[in-house]
Amino acid sequence: MKILVTGFDPFGGEPINPAIETVKRLPDTIAGSQIIKLEVPTVCHKSLRVIDEAIAKYDPDVILSIGQAGGRSDITVERVGINIDDCRIPDNEGNQIIDEPVYPDGPAAYFVTLPIKSMVQKIQEKGIPASVSNTAGTFVCNHVTYGVCHLVATKYPGKRSGFIHIPFLPQQVITQKDMPSMSQDLMVEAITAALEAIIETVEDIKVTGGATH
Repeated sequence: MKILVTGFDPFGGEPINPAIETVKRLPDTIAGSQIIKLEVPTVCHKSLRVIDEAIAKYDPDVILSIGQAGGRSDITVERVGINIDDCRIPDNEGNQIIDEPVYPDGPAAYFVTLPIKSMVQKIQEKGIPASVSNTAGTFVCNHVTYGVCHLVATKYPGKRSGFIHIPFLPQQVITQKDMPSMSQDLMVEAITAALEAIIETVEDIKVTGGATH
């Protein structure tokens, strides 16, 4: 199996993005599967073009994208991407798309096609906090969650895709009171565990991962 793992570059004035830093540190092989690492720009549409080109080049079986979710305290495995861009801040090329679809011809939403419950469980077994998330936001992370699902559905049938959000690194919150963070080592261990679950799981487990609000 080949898995393309993508991570965003820094955005929003941050000098570092734990997403790409974590991706860089992943092993080249996990459970016998090849891990292909790719940095993508935090830019609407360009991010999808870069991923599309990499899929065409490497022909991975799975595409897993990693993004920063400052303010979240655990590893959050996304369940769904929605067909909307509503950017609270400009992306890294100054675009601030508001209330526009990612793909005008696409459905309202896509559920990701990875074993999200098994991924969460595998991370938790490592002693690392993790949960299912039912919103990837409306910025570039959701843009990629939805957009890669759409690419798979329309251009690359048979492949699977998904998205994981990770917290800030400790050095990003030194001056931010009560802002959660997680060490780089733990995030690398968590994503490695999630990848192991993707590789090993034939059918996802059926356990609760929902929320009341």
